[in-house]
Amino acid sequence: MIINPLYSNVSLERAEIASYNEALDNSKALEAERDKLTQKYNSFDPDNLSRLQKLLPDNIDNIRLILEIGKIASPYGMVLKDVKYDTSGDGKVPQTAGTMQKAANPAPKNYNVWNLEFSTQGTYNNFVNLVKDLENNLRIVDVSSIQFSSNVGVGINPLLPQAYKYDFKIKTYWLKN
Repeated sequence: MIINPLYSNVSLERAEIASYNEALDNSKALEAERDKLTQKYNSFDPDNLSRLQKLLPDNIDNIRLILEIGKIASPYGMVLKDVKYDTSGDGKVPQTAGTMQKAANPAPKNYNVWNLEFSTQGTYNNFVNLVKDLENNLRIVDVSSIQFSSNVGVGINPLLPQAYKYDFKIKTYWLKN
């Protein structure tokens, strides 16, 4: 009567100690893996890490993107105007009743999309060069649409090249944490 309950308590305590030892061993293995990954991360070239951060940042960084696009456009005499963007930062497009049924169970994504709209004006050659530079830029940018209008600079000087207005809609991406 006395020994059996004590022996049962000892057996329960041994099982609990074994589970704690297993958790301790798991935490030591996780720490070793973390240390290995940290060492591997620190072995990367800092320039490559900064380029990777620019390619796919871990936050929206909208002001830097707008300034970067403005810097890309400035050698061609093109200035960004009418800059519009989604201030919520989630990149979600408002859904209508018809699209809600299609997106009932969307697959989770590890990234978000950020939409940006702006307009600029310049010659066609400058426009082509701007698009090439956007394409070659390290930051991932998808041009969703471009609208052209040719009424800019009409009748000013027939000897100067024709200037056009370009309305861009672009998407860029950032990682979720």
